Formats: sequence, structure tokens, C-alpha cells
Amino acid sequence: MRPVAARPCGGRGGRGVSERSERPAGDPAVGAALWAEIRDGRPPTPESVDGLAAVDAAVLGRHSVQTLAGRLRADVFGAGPLDPLLTIPGVTDVLVNGTGGTWLDRGRGLERTDVDVGDAAAVRRLAVRLASRAGRRLDETVPYVDGLLPGGVRLHAVLPPLVEGAAHISLRVPRRHPPRLDELAATGTCDARGLAVLRRIVAARVAFLVSGGTGSGKTTLLAAMLAEVVAGERIVIVEDVRELHVDHPHVIRLESRAPNVEGSGEISLSTLVRQSLRMRPDRLVVGEVRGAEVRELLSALNTGHEGGCGTVHANTSGDVLARFEALGALAEMSADAVRSQLASALQVVIHLRREGGVRTVEEIGVIGWSGGRLGVTPAMRRVDGVLRDTTGRAALDALLAGGDPV
Repeated sequence: MRPVAARPCGGRGGRGVSERSERPAGDPAVGAALWAEIRDGRPPTPESVDGLAAVDAAVLGRHSVQTLAGRLRADVFGAGPLDPLLTIPGVTDVLVNGTGGTWLDRGRGLERTDVDVGDAAAVRRLAVRLASRAGRRLDETVPYVDGLLPGGVRLHAVLPPLVEGAAHISLRVPRRHPPRLDELAATGTCDARGLAVLRRIVAARVAFLVSGGTGSGKTTLLAAMLAEVVAGERIVIVEDVRELHVDHPHVIRLESRAPNVEGSGEISLSTLVRQSLRMRPDRLVVGEVRGAEVRELLSALNTGHEGGCGTVHANTSGDVLARFEALGALAEMSADAVRSQLASALQVVIHLRREGGVRTVEEIGVIGWSGGRLGVTPAMRRVDGVLRDTTGRAALDALLAGGDPV
């Protein structure tokens, strides 16, 4: 596969000034005042960057000044040498494997680019600066970070010795606009029959989970389904990092907080779920269920909060129950307690799969008891690219009509 070239956007390109430990040689337009601002960590405005970069305009010429100003803007306000990759249409992920190369994903699998961030020290400086822009700390004390950059790009970075060699950076690029179900159907996520069922699930206010592996489109589908909620309902979203972008007029967002360097000040998802119940939610949403907050979520959905939903990592829809049992153990819940609460709290599982760059709804199942065991009965399953009815379709129809699964 040929490397992807980093295409300049708005004059951005090359390595940034703030990624070097001293003022760059051979850049006379980087005036002393501008370098002092960058070195001392003061956030210059775009106007001051342009103005100070133009100090030697008569010597460098207008084009050189514009190029340098764009480079500085990318370095101070953006992602430095990664900025051009983030603007390529269709890009969902940009990955820096230390000094081992930079990759991107635009829906066709990973492609190597020709962007060279630099040596290990340069990669580390970029990771630390991005963490700072996300309002997070990244150093030997806290050698990993998960945060949100201005503009909505999600950042994850890890420093050695947790990772070999040099820092690794992962950037998840949000969609340019909130997703809608019609758009997802047009791209092959589901067919017309599946689309109709997804809308019925939202309208019936049943509690559901979207499951799947990493990068399967769980958050995107959940956001699109929440966009179908009637305008008069209040949606309260609880997340570790803001990822759900929902096209709805009444959305409240709560975001957890990591502890500070002294180990205090943490606000967990469990705490936020409890707080959200006092905010009159019509729909309680947990962006990703992955810890002890499962106890509060199940409790909330069992106390009259209909239409709750979230996402969970699972390889198949049948694995969702085992996943919840494992998460329940983190909250000191027994497997029996998890199953008992899960049976009455959640009704539907929508499982996604990514194959060949295409994200599809593979199965829609109903959670219920059968032969004394709790399980997920498939109601629709993708066969030859089409969602076809299976044994649980009657139970799903009864549930969506307002009855109990048969």
C-alpha cells in the first residue's frame, strides 16, 4: 500500500516550532516576542501569531510568511504535523506509533502516511502538548491520557515504559456533523427493514445496548438513534470523554473527571449516573458501559427510567451478558444479581460488526429468560447482506408493541 502524503491545508505543513526545545535556526520570521510567548506557554491569539510572524515580511516575502504563519497556527492551536491528516475527508483515526510511522484510517483499513513527527523526544513533546490542550496531564507520574481536543478530536496517548520506544498517540476524528439513521442506512449500515426496526426501538422507549468491537460504529449508531427521540424529551448523557454528538434540541452532557496529581478530585461515571437521576432525564445514556457504573445504570433502569441506552464492547451479542457479569464483579455484584437486574433493566441488544471498512448491524436480539437461563435471542440477523427474521422476531414485535417478550 502506498504511503498517504500529508496534504497541506491552509498553509499548514512541516514540523512546528513548539515541538523543539530552542528557537529554530533559519527561521528569522519567528520573532523574539512570538517565541517568548510559545516558550513561556502563553496562548497567543491567531492574530498575534500572524502579526508577529510577519515581522520580516519584506525579507521573506508574503508567501513565506503565510506558510510560516500557517505552520505556527498548526503547532500552537492544532496537532502540529498531524494537522493536515485530520482534515482529509473521511479520516476517522490518525495513529502515531512512536518513531515507527504515522497511520490513518478513512474507512478502508489502515494506511501508512509519509508524515514524520520526528525522533522520540519530538513525539513525546507533541503528546504532552496535545494532552495540555485537552486539559489533561501527561508525564512520568501519569504516563497515559484520554481526553478531548478543542474541535472534538479524541486524544489517547501513552508514554514509555508503558509502551516500547517512544510515545504513542491515537486521535479519533469526529464526524463533521451528527449522524442520522438515513445516512447510515445509505452507507450500508443497515437495510430498510433494519432501519424501520431501529426507529421502532426508539419510539417504543425500550432500553437497549449497542454492542460491538473497537471501531465498529457503536457510538455513531447510538447518536443516530438518539437523534430520533422526540424533541420534547430530555436526554442526559454520561461519558468519560465526550464522544456522542447528537442532533437533538435538549441534550445534557456530564463528563467524568480524573484525579489530580495528589490523587483527589476524581468524579467517576458511577457518581455521574447517580447525579443524572436528579436531573429529570427522559433518556439516560451511558456512552460506554465499562466499569462499576454498571450497578448504578441497572438500578436506574429498574426504577422507572425507560428508554435508557448505552454501548458496550463485546464480540457477539451473546457475549454481552458475560461482559455485564464481569463489569458487575467490579461493582461487587454477584453474577446472579447482575442477571436478575439485567433481565428487567434492558430489553434489546443491537450488535455491530466492521469488515472491510464497512460497519454493519449484524444482529438485533431480545434479552430474556429461556429454560431458566438468561440469554439474547436473535430477532434479526444479517445473512448475505440482508437482515432476516429469526426465532426471536415475534418476541421483538411484542416488546415494541408494548407487551413483554413471549
